[in-house]
Amino acid sequence: MKRLSLIIATYNRCEQLMVTLGSVAKQSAKAELWECIVVDNNSKDATRQRVEEFIAGHPGVAVRYHYESQQGLSYARNAGIAVAEGDILAFIDDDERIVEEFIEAYIELFDSHSDAMSAGGRIIAEYPSGRPRWMSRYAEQPIANPMDFGAEVRLFPRGRIPGGGNMAMRRELFDCIGCFNTELGRCGATLIGGEESDLFERAAKVGMLCYYQPRAVMYHIIPREKLTEEYFERLCYNTGVSQRRRALVHRRMARLYIGEVVKWMTTLLLGVLHRPEQTRYLIKMRKMISRGVFNK
Repeated sequence: MKRLSLIIATYNRCEQLMVTLGSVAKQSAKAELWECIVVDNNSKDATRQRVEEFIAGHPGVAVRYHYESQQGLSYARNAGIAVAEGDILAFIDDDERIVEEFIEAYIELFDSHSDAMSAGGRIIAEYPSGRPRWMSRYAEQPIANPMDFGAEVRLFPRGRIPGGGNMAMRRELFDCIGCFNTELGRCGATLIGGEESDLFERAAKVGMLCYYQPRAVMYHIIPREKLTEEYFERLCYNTGVSQRRRALVHRRMARLYIGEVVKWMTTLLLGVLHRPEQTRYLIKMRKMISRGVFNK
């Protein structure tokens, strides 16, 4: 039995997926300890062909192709969970690259911390076309979700959860609380999210501990098309919609509304500390998130 199964859900990104798989093929962990499952979520491009070519060209790497016709990231991840052999399940996305010790670091974390039920690692944003001047570290969050909590293994900070493109769980977590909520998460080209937040919220309610593993580093590659004003507005609006859906599931709408008011106050205060262009995007971010939160 494999110690760790690395699950990559993908949709119409076959070229970028090859970059991701290239980093997977360079892992330092012993080959017999892990596998990689690529879940093709109904892609219309050459994903299947490219993955099969990759598998043929890397016979020493345990990569498997799995097709999931039901559209949606949560469906794809749940399909990966169902066919995975590992007792540790790690997830990355198809627009990333991971460091060579990524898998080794997660195995080591779960072996050395018996109370760890989930974990997340560092996320470093990478901008091939350059980081735009309007981007503050606050406006960067919905786009790239950078994450760095220091150089030591520790419990995840209160109020924070691992990024969806860099997280790992013991299989028992899913046996206990269930898999990803299929009413949440990306579906085709839509930008609804929140499935990871929902999962970690359910895990926290039953006392499951989540650790930070700084050696599990992931580089999130942000293409030019994700840096347009139109994409930013659409992403932020759907972030608000996702927050509303999760609040309805967990019956905490009042807390969501109060939190949004507090965030508006914080945003206005932050605005005076940033350049005018950055301030404009901060206010735009809050406005679109609020529109999603309060839109019925």
